[in-house]
Amino acid sequence: MQLHVARLCLDCNEVHDAQDCPRCGSEAFAYLSRWVPAPERRLRSRTTTSSPEADVYRELIEPASSTSTRGRLLKRSAVGISVLALAGWLLRGKDNEKKSESKADG
Repeated sequence: MQLHVARLCLDCNEVHDAQDCPRCGSEAFAYLSRWVPAPERRLRSRTTTSSPEADVYRELIEPASSTSTRGRLLKRSAVGISVLALAGWLLRGKDNEKKSESKADG
């Protein structure tokens, strides 16, 4: 039995890995790893397969960091500049309306 699935029955102190205690049938339990720290299961990374399907899924999950980061930064900066330009244009339009209203009143 592996430590990360081992359960301690809170009624009869039986260690098990089932949903119900096999000894008393209780559903009250606590994981044993609560008191006994479990070491990391994978100490070294697994070897990866390089099939075309695996490459496609890997690319979908983790896109290339350098190109995607640059592309994202370029898109964000273009959107930011567009928003600032639009805000300036709108504010300038409001200033022109105020000036034309003050000239008409005066």
